[in-house]
Amino acid sequence: MPIATRAFAATTSTAPLTPYAFTRRDPGADDVAIDIKFAGICHSDLHIVKNDLGNTVYPIVPGHEIAGIVTAVGANVTKFKVGDRVGVGCMVDSCRVCGPCKAGDEQYCVPGMTGTYGAPDKHADQSGETITQGGYADKIVVDQDFVVTIPDSIPLDAAAPLLCAGITTYSPLKHWGIKPGSKVAVIGLGGLGHMAVKQAAAMGAEVTVLSTSDRKKADAERMGARHFLINSDKTAMKAAAEKFDLIINTVSATHEIAGHLQLLAHDGTMVMLGLTTEALPVFAMPLLWRRRSVAGSLIGGIRETQEMLDFCAEHGLASDIEVIAPSQINEAYARLENSDVRYRFVIDMAQL
Repeated sequence: MPIATRAFAATTSTAPLTPYAFTRRDPGADDVAIDIKFAGICHSDLHIVKNDLGNTVYPIVPGHEIAGIVTAVGANVTKFKVGDRVGVGCMVDSCRVCGPCKAGDEQYCVPGMTGTYGAPDKHADQSGETITQGGYADKIVVDQDFVVTIPDSIPLDAAAPLLCAGITTYSPLKHWGIKPGSKVAVIGLGGLGHMAVKQAAAMGAEVTVLSTSDRKKADAERMGARHFLINSDKTAMKAAAEKFDLIINTVSATHEIAGHLQLLAHDGTMVMLGLTTEALPVFAMPLLWRRRSVAGSLIGGIRETQEMLDFCAEHGLASDIEVIAPSQINEAYARLENSDVRYRFVIDMAQL
């Protein structure tokens, strides 16, 4: 029978998140039931709650950075057992038959992957929910193919943000071939940016952080950055021209990027990770002059997400977090809008 679930949900784009009760489906043959221990707060949660993209269906339970413990498994489940430490990220299903899915890039599923929250729920007849509901909750049921193992060496609370922030930065670093000696710049030292610095440094890259002020310089250096650049410092920006093989741009607000393209070396790429809702002007000449590229990247596939977790465990990496109670979610959202977090809020669901 359906599983009674407690959560926090948004009911309108302007109302605070409040307690919400709903039902998850009873685990099917291929499903894993999970007690959620911790859920990270992602900036995209804020976008969806506020309906910035114009397609939010309310009530909505956000949360796609989920860490917990397996409590039950279906008859066909072979990857997990009760008691396992597991994670769920930004998607809970895909078509599985299109080219990207077969290649392990389920996030680029052609018909569209099923988001952990806010997507049409394929199991609506069992749960009663028309859309998927996310991790600001005490329980979740997910197909085993979209669950990953959290290594024992990573604390569950610090692991939760890896399921979005960690894979969102790891995937482009791997795709663009970052290796020892690569020169990587990270724009914005926030939830995504701080993981990009840690991961790129662990891959052997020479990392530079670009920011609007030096207030996070010490943090950046502690995380592995070799250099720190104030992007309003014209002299310093000019000196850094044509230096970087890859720029990881994590800023999720409208900002100027044309001037930053001059920092890319020949065949360099700027990868956009921040979910911006307004246009960012890009001029052709800086791209043509050195065969530069501006690209995008969306999380990572399930196989790559597991690879990322294993990489982080091997190198002793995890997110820098501030753990909060569910009752502090709205306060955390207000602080997130003001960039007042170092570097990821994580909700302790045991306090629900």
